[in-house]
Formats: sequence, structure tokens, C-alpha cells
Amino acid sequence: QVQLVESGGGLVQPGGSLRLSCAASGSIFRIMTMGWYRQAPGKERELVANITHVGSTNYNDPVQGRFVIARDNAKNTLYLQMNSLQAEDTGVYYCNGKVNNLNVWGQGTQVTVSS
Repeated sequence: QVQLVESGGGLVQPGGSLRLSCAASGSIFRIMTMGWYRQAPGKERELVANITHVGSTNYNDPVQGRFVIARDNAKNTLYLQMNSLQAEDTGVYYCNGKVNNLNVWGQGTQVTVSS
């Protein structure tokens, strides 16, 4: 069973940047579609961006042009570069991996955008 561990969250001022990382425990990572989701207080979890095993990407409209999702299959690691952060980006960010019937979540990392 693959495990996902996020890191890189924290407190940042509006307009700032953060890079999240998600380390996967198994080589199955290389064939998984990976994604970042977020959940703001009082709201449902939503997709931020995802990336297929061959590198095709998809972004939710609110982050298009500001966030970049990337993966390093040699390191079994997923990244999310977040730029021009806004208060509305505050939430818990979760890493997700899917392949066939397998659907795995990380424990989440808190991102707070505030002055």
C-alpha cells in the first residue's frame, strides 16, 4: 500500500509563495494520477490541480496561472508551487493518488495566507 506525506505548508503573507511537496512510499507512484486538493474552513474539499503519470496537467480556475503542479517520478515526489497567494487560498492541502481501484490520501498540510 502506498503512503503519501505532505510537507511545506505554513504561514505566508498575501502575494507570497510556498512550495508543497508530497513524498510517496512506493514506486507505484510512477503510474498514478496525482493531485492536490484543498479544504477551507466550512467548505468542501476541492480539486486544486492534478497531473497524469505522463505529465498532463489540469488546474481549477481560481489557481490557473498562479500555481504549478509537477512531479519527479525518480524521487516519487509530487510538488505544488504556489505563487501570488491570496487569503482565499487558505486551507488544508491534501495530496491524492489514484490508479485503478486505488485511491490514497495524505494527512494534509495547513496553508495560511494572512498579513
